[in-house]
Formats: sequence, structure tokens, C-alpha cells
Amino acid sequence: QVQLVEFGGGLVQPGGSLRLSCAASGSIFSIDVMGWYRQAPGNQRDLVARITSGGSTNYADSVKGRFTISRDNAKNTVYLQMNSLKPEDTAVYYCRGLVQTRTGGSTYWYWGQGTQVTVSS
Repeated sequence: QVQLVEFGGGLVQPGGSLRLSCAASGSIFSIDVMGWYRQAPGNQRDLVARITSGGSTNYADSVKGRFTISRDNAKNTVYLQMNSLKPEDTAVYYCRGLVQTRTGGSTYWYWGQGTQVTVSS
């Protein structure tokens, strides 16, 4: 069993910053890709940023230059530093990880439960 838990959401004014964290725990052998997705009401869940175990990153065009993804492999934790936030960044942010489990060695995608980010004055 593997769990991903997000922390750090909240209400912030336009132009402000937030830092999200996502910690994975459970029967983990390794985590390849970790990423952040977001979903606004009425919209599909879209990729925000992702990072491999080697540190390679990808970002959605809408967040390039404002958001930074990073990870601590020893802690099985991924972070999302969000700067210069805009109202259109308002969404539920979800963490996702490609996890190889200790039991059986199978690899699965796991999701966190999501954390609300609201950008409003």
C-alpha cells in the first residue's frame, strides 16, 4: 500500500507565493516520475509539472518561469514552488507518482487526495 499526501494549499493574493509538498509513504522500492496536476471546476485535470528521479523536469507553458518543481529522493517527497500566482492558477492541485512497490516489484501510478489553491484578492 502506498499513500501520497499533499500539504501547503491555501488562499493567496494575486502575485503571491505558495509552496506545495507531497510526501509518499508505504511499501515503496523506488519512485520514477513525480508530478503535480491541477483541476479547476468544470475542467479536466492537467499536468502542471513533473520531475524524474534524475531531476529532469517538464512544465506546462502556463506556469513556465513562475513555478519550480523539485524533489528529495531520500524523503520520497516532491515540492512545487509557485510564485507570481494568478487567479487562473486557482484549482485543486494533485500529486502523482510512478511507484515501484517493495511487494512484488510492480509499478503503479498513485494519486494524492488533492489540496485547494485559491488565488484571489
